Amino acid sequence: MSSSASIKIVWVYPDLLSTYGDQGNCIVLERRAALRGIHTRTVHVRSDETVPVDGDIYLLGGGEDRPQILAARRLRNDGGLHKAREFGAVIFAVCAGYQLLGTEFGGEEGQPVQGLGLLDIRSGRGERRAVGEIVGDVDPALGVPRITGFENHQGVTYLGPGAKPLARVVHGVGNGDGTEGAYADHVIGTYMHGPALVRNPGLADLLLRWAIKDELPPLPESWADRLREERLKAVLG
Repeated sequence: MSSSASIKIVWVYPDLLSTYGDQGNCIVLERRAALRGIHTRTVHVRSDETVPVDGDIYLLGGGEDRPQILAARRLRNDGGLHKAREFGAVIFAVCAGYQLLGTEFGGEEGQPVQGLGLLDIRSGRGERRAVGEIVGDVDPALGVPRITGFENHQGVTYLGPGAKPLARVVHGVGNGDGTEGAYADHVIGTYMHGPALVRNPGLADLLLRWAIKDELPPLPESWADRLREERLKAVLG
């Protein structure tokens, strides 16, 4: 890894998509990068601002129905996130952010709302709300250990042929079909709060590796590792 490695993190629409403390994902990336000597610059882009196209990692969080619909409309019109993906940027989206990456999602009354089409998924409303701990075994191709998080959604998400499940559910609901989240290229979506990257340092490091296009030196065991193990033990025994 180059000692001059530097990444730009873009926190997208914190005024609309930051309901469940998902900004913690941004903080964890900054911290784990700094521990390895990687310089980070973080930009918070509000919904009345233009999304820059030169970011390395873009983060989208959770949100309620109306902010989710507004965010999808503004991001479609803006086009910056689409261009960033074309340039090879990493995108990590949670819950409402995950759904709006797809081709469509359920609106306030369950009506279909056009998404961004950045991930080959579509989401709708299920009959029951999923609330509680979720655990999943990540696709081995990603090299990330078992993940843990907290889900609070009524979404049901269907994956098309252009997306792969992020994980297979061990405990919880996830997409509703035994899988949790989805990914394609350097785009990952998940229903996990917690925040997800706080509870899963291996997932955070995956995003950093993708961003710098290099391997990362290992870090000593930290509170994040202990938190992950504590949550797994609490759920699975």
